[in-house]
Amino acid sequence: MQEQEQDLGRAVGTTRTWEFIVAAAFLIVGSIVVWDSRRLGAAWGSDGPEAGYFPFYIGVFILIASVVNLYSAIAAGAKGREPFVYWAQLRMILIVMIPTIVYVALIANPWMSLGIYVASAIFIAFFMRYLGKYGWAKIAAVSIVTMVAFFLMFEVWFKVPLPKGPLEAAFGFA
Repeated sequence: MQEQEQDLGRAVGTTRTWEFIVAAAFLIVGSIVVWDSRRLGAAWGSDGPEAGYFPFYIGVFILIASVVNLYSAIAAGAKGREPFVYWAQLRMILIVMIPTIVYVALIANPWMSLGIYVASAIFIAFFMRYLGKYGWAKIAAVSIVTMVAFFLMFEVWFKVPLPKGPLEAAFGFA
């Protein structure tokens, strides 16, 4: 165990700490859902359920699950003191998560939308270069061919319009 900890670096909190943080976050979210559902009307009206009826009960279920998770985190005993994740493991998670968040932000946002095709080509290129260490010719070929294939499949064959950016508009595809 000590050897593994040395290889992975320091722990990023205990299991109890992170379970408590996540349960508390969901407790807040559930409270907001319940409160806003009450504002919309969470009762059964003369013509059926009001706008907040179903969200209210979803919020109640979230609150109940959060309380159960909080109790579980508090009552975990020695198991709760185990490391949740080590910095080396978290680094690998973040190497995938941060570019994915940027990718989603680049697809369709009101400030700088590149559209799904350009953003996907950049996303594929990033991972091929950063994690795969491929050359630029192979990266360009795979990124472009994949996006052309997706464009043909979704836009032409299935007739499903996906978010487009300025490049597609420049070529008359938007």
